[in-house]
Amino acid sequence: MSNVAPRERRFQREEESEVYMVQPPPLTDNPMLTEPDDEDAPERRTAVVSRELHGVRLDKALVTMAEEFSRSHLQSLIEQGHVWVNGVVATSASRKVLAGQQIDVDLVPTPESRAFRAEAMVLPIVFEDDHLMVINKPAGLVVHPAAGNWSGTLLNGVLAHHPTAATLPRAGIVHRLDKDTSGLMVVGKTLPAVTALARAIAAREVHREYLALVHGHLGQASFRVDVPLARDPQSRVRMAVVGSGKPAQTDVTRLAVAETADGPVSAIRCKLHTGRTHQIRVHMASRGYPLVGDAMYGGHPALGLQRQALHATRLGLAHPQTGEMLWFDAAPPADMSLAWQQVDTRHGSP
Repeated sequence: MSNVAPRERRFQREEESEVYMVQPPPLTDNPMLTEPDDEDAPERRTAVVSRELHGVRLDKALVTMAEEFSRSHLQSLIEQGHVWVNGVVATSASRKVLAGQQIDVDLVPTPESRAFRAEAMVLPIVFEDDHLMVINKPAGLVVHPAAGNWSGTLLNGVLAHHPTAATLPRAGIVHRLDKDTSGLMVVGKTLPAVTALARAIAAREVHREYLALVHGHLGQASFRVDVPLARDPQSRVRMAVVGSGKPAQTDVTRLAVAETADGPVSAIRCKLHTGRTHQIRVHMASRGYPLVGDAMYGGHPALGLQRQALHATRLGLAHPQTGEMLWFDAAPPADMSLAWQQVDTRHGSP
């Protein structure tokens, strides 16, 4: 890296998006198809029941036709109408098959196997070059595929926009936001960039600020929450303050307080020193100030917000190739801006 002091660039955009639309051809309905017409079409396999399989359950017979799939997935194919016996859709996994019967099955891939695939979507790109891109993630968008969300994630959109991301760990995504949290994220586009960004985040060299609305009257103008976090022993989907957990530090600054129809609400700015899962949500709840709309940690809908009132508003990082310091700012989306205005009546939207 050069010894010359890095320059700084600042980016502030409220809305900027790129649209990528690709429509796959329809799946053929030819019942004798054995080879797919395109990569998205399921493979059709056909077999005649042998004497050895006479009288066995249909799902067990399917295992002999498609050993690469689990029995539970093959049972789900039966439930979804992808299996035929003598040309008639099968509805029961436990029905007995008879020697000489023909079984046809469309081997629709498991959701997990389809997770890391490109999917066309609106991708709100704030900045992009050959090494990285910064995205202003909307609330409601899942970042990584996982149980219940094997498609339609930010990762799928990144793969559609930047196909070589398929060669990178997690498609270049080096940190994440919760589904209902909006705001700025950085994505690496090359392996050196991904490595450098991940190291910078681990070394706490990436500047991340959030805006949040919390229940309660925040008495202190500013304070730091410094308590370790880990999985909640009572619930694997939650995080909790646990003495043996990983260190976590959040700086909190009160920006405004108001008595609303939904009770007292405080508008705050949070600066992360670490990036633990649900960090701000758990830290504020541990102080008795759960986020508005965050039912998981004691909050409830208020000010018209049905989701947690959290937005990643500022991101600062050194460019992994040039060392130039880049700063990005993103205003909260409409739902949070409207809620914010009801609390910070002096300054309006942040």
